[in-house]
Amino acid sequence: MFSKFIAFVQESKQELKRVEWPTKAETIRMTLIVVFISLAAAIYLGALDYAFTKLLGLFI
Repeated sequence: MFSKFIAFVQESKQELKRVEWPTKAETIRMTLIVVFISLAAAIYLGALDYAFTKLLGLFI
């Protein structure tokens, strides 16, 4: 069982060497895109929540 674990770790290390990691600039750009989209979605959903709350208040 221990030998299977050692083999798994060795194969994992080999696989990680083959990964094409993003550059620092790509990482920053993608992070900013994710943050912007998250903020836009939060604002949109917040506005919908506010509007539906006010609309529901009119009916109650």
